[in-house]
Amino acid sequence: MQWWFAGLDLGQSQDFTALAVVERAELTGEYDPAMCAWRKKVALRLRYLERVPLGTPYPEIVERVKRITGAPELAGRCHLVVDATGVGRPVVDLLRRARLEAILLPAVITAGAAESLSNGYYGVPKRELITGLQVVLQSGGLQIAAGLEHGPDLVAEMATMRVKVGCGGHEQYGAWREGTHDDLVLAVALACWAARKVYPNEPAGEEAYWRFRAWSDCEREFRRAVERREE
Repeated sequence: MQWWFAGLDLGQSQDFTALAVVERAELTGEYDPAMCAWRKKVALRLRYLERVPLGTPYPEIVERVKRITGAPELAGRCHLVVDATGVGRPVVDLLRRARLEAILLPAVITAGAAESLSNGYYGVPKRELITGLQVVLQSGGLQIAAGLEHGPDLVAEMATMRVKVGCGGHEQYGAWREGTHDDLVLAVALACWAARKVYPNEPAGEEAYWRFRAWSDCEREFRRAVERREE
């Protein structure tokens, strides 16, 4: 079954707002003769990436998010993570009143070291967001759909991300030079964080396989697997 995870990074007057949509798909992997079933293979795919023009009013952004998360493919099968840091809390209220067809997960990005949950708001360390995205990209766990308008911008933003250690020893993640944006990175990172939050583990046990509907299908695939090994 497919699930979708959207990340919304809210900007202010000089910062862009960005929306990313990641698909979590359970695909058919290799056939396992011992189990008479195909293995499940999970893939994360960045399907949508938008940078909202500067100056767009928040109510318009909310309507845009509602249309996208309410699309036939996503409706009822989408988790929306909203950056509730700073100006984000009033926008979260607008999104709640909009009656989205998505599960809303407000997240406050923090400089801390541990995730928290208080009054319906997740506290998510920026370190966890950025390093989590870096790991999934470097391992090939996130596929970026070809033809995304802001795909090259996302790659450029990732290349400028650096860690800075403050006077108190706290790590800060951001662009290494002034004037460089990180909205696309954070939107994608929020979506991937939600995917890990909802599905922290790979499919295991019976959930790790696609089963046959009929025993004859199992026999047929078993014979094919044997023939391939003998070739």
